[in-house]
Amino acid sequence: MGEAGRELPELSPAQAEIMEIVWDRGEVSASDVREVLSAARPVARNTVRTLLERMEEKGWLRHREEGRTFLYAAVQPRKTTIGRKVREVVDTVCGGSAEALVAALLDDRGLSAGELMRIREMLAAARATRTKKGGS
Repeated sequence: MGEAGRELPELSPAQAEIMEIVWDRGEVSASDVREVLSAARPVARNTVRTLLERMEEKGWLRHREEGRTFLYAAVQPRKTTIGRKVREVVDTVCGGSAEALVAALLDDRGLSAGELMRIREMLAAARATRTKKGGS
C-alpha cells in the first residue's frame, strides 16, 4: 500500500489542495477537510467525501475506520512526492541538470536568509554523507 517508488496518477487542483491538508495534519476526516476548505469558500460535504474517495482509488490516500468516521492518511509522505516531481522537472525542463534547476530558482525567486542557511546545512550534510561513502 505504501510503495515509495510507485507512480501515482495526477491530482486535480482540488485534490492537490486536500493532499496538502492531509500532509499538514497527518490524518483527517472528511469533516476536518471541509472545515479547512470552508474557511476560503463554501464546500459541500458530499463533494469532500467524493474527492477523498477518488484520491484513495488513485492510491494517494488510505483510510481506517474509527466508529462511523473514516480517517484518511497519505500513502506517501510529501517529501517522496516532491522528490519525484523535482526529478521530473529536472529531466523534462532542465535537460537533466539539477544545477539548471537551482539556477532558475535563484534567478526567478531568490532565497530568504533562513532558506539559504538551511540549504547550506543540507549541502554540508550531503557532502559529509558522500565523503563517508567514498565519493569525491
